[in-house]
Amino acid sequence: MKPLPIDVVSVQSQVVYGRVGNNVAVPTLEALGLSVAAVPTVLFSNTPHYPSMHGGPIPIEWFEGYLQDLAARGALRSLRALLVGYLGDPTQALTLLRWAHNLSRAGMNPRIVIDPVLGDHDHGIYVDDRLVQTYSRDLLPMADGLTPNGFELEQLSGLPVHDVESVIKAARSLLSAKTQWIAVTSAAPDTWVPGEMKVILVTHTDTEVITHPRIDAAPKGTGDLFCACLTGHWLNGTSLAKAVFLACQQVVLALSHTQQAQCAELVLSPLVRYPTMADMHM
Repeated sequence: MKPLPIDVVSVQSQVVYGRVGNNVAVPTLEALGLSVAAVPTVLFSNTPHYPSMHGGPIPIEWFEGYLQDLAARGALRSLRALLVGYLGDPTQALTLLRWAHNLSRAGMNPRIVIDPVLGDHDHGIYVDDRLVQTYSRDLLPMADGLTPNGFELEQLSGLPVHDVESVIKAARSLLSAKTQWIAVTSAAPDTWVPGEMKVILVTHTDTEVITHPRIDAAPKGTGDLFCACLTGHWLNGTSLAKAVFLACQQVVLALSHTQQAQCAELVLSPLVRYPTMADMHM
């Protein structure tokens, strides 16, 4: 019997209740026609901002086993992308790095997209402090693309990121022969006007500044949705710039649905129709 072919391995958090991490990435990627293997880094009852929470990081022997068994089942022969989000501790990062190197030695070279989840301007760093160095030293060099928010870009680059020019400078400081692009969400806050926000896509040679509506809703998981949607469209043959635009639009749609439902958790909206590029100021 043939193994189930996997297009994307998504390595990030999982919750029993809520819409973050793989709870967002898996339905988003599947809606784009991709087969996904979800590898949890942590398993929580819900996100930490609730009065109670149970769970914790996945034991490292389990985490290693999840990755090893995917290869042992022959499921990775058609692997096209590795998506990395929230990590439980630095040990997981080192395990992931070794596993990715083994894939390369076996002749598999999936696109690697990393969302370096560290924190945000409102709450500061909300992961193990050691992960900042771990991302910079071990994970960022293996990424084809990154999707940090403005706070995370500042942490990783050590540079200010308050306006468009400083975001571009900070992002380009992280680019390399391997890492070809960075899509920065919640970017350049000093340049926002009421009711709008920015996402900035930076490559070695080009920059796209996407202005999108700012919705009065703040559920967790919007960064996870953005990264999964961008990755899925990019894998499906959409240009990188358009994939970023479509990911922005999907987040805005989800936030609009969340606001209308008055829901504390992100309400995912169907990936069915998008406006044209002319509908949004670039």
